[in-house]
Amino acid sequence: MAERPSGKTGTARAWTEEPFSLVRVAVGGVALISTILALVLAVITGDLRMLELVGALWAIYGFTVGFLSGVLDPAIDGLFRVLMNVGLVRVGQGYSAIETLEARGHYQAAAEAYALRARNPAERVEATLRRSAVLAGPLRDPATAALELDALRAQSLSGRDEFRVGLALVNLYEQQLNSPGRAMAELRRLIDRYPTARGARRLRAALGALKAQQQASAT
Repeated sequence: MAERPSGKTGTARAWTEEPFSLVRVAVGGVALISTILALVLAVITGDLRMLELVGALWAIYGFTVGFLSGVLDPAIDGLFRVLMNVGLVRVGQGYSAIETLEARGHYQAAAEAYALRARNPAERVEATLRRSAVLAGPLRDPATAALELDALRAQSLSGRDEFRVGLALVNLYEQQLNSPGRAMAELRRLIDRYPTARGARRLRAALGALKAQQQASAT
């Protein structure tokens, strides 16, 4: 079973998915505190000009949020796409730029970027595995992820890469496609092909657990 993120981890993920969220919260906090102080002063002094200050503060907040969401965020995303298209973000320099897209919630763009990287034979396996995780996770398309992994496995792969792809397929079939039969078939194939591989014992245990679940559901 997939491990669910803890509350602290989920909170951290929520913050990192939008890099400008902290700026928005900070500006909003300043505007809120200033609004409270201005209202208190307006009540104490009877000076209604304090209410004009409240309107100005929230106008600044609206301008800041609009600039970040409507201008700066799309500009950064567009710049990255331009750099990819002209080849300035080169293949083989790591995945930090694509991971940034994921962290900002641009999952479709990240999946396309991984597909582009997968055209390079040296990165084909790693990029396809990363793309499948995005497809099956945030984009909620595990069927396409499984098809692409199955097509990748049909190619000539090293034993280590084939093992990694097989494990990814097992996880997809069991956790997201609700296909325990295919998950068991993939486990058996991996066990038969790599009986002495590191982790083979855990594969046998996982296969036994799936069999037990199937028998329990059949009764």
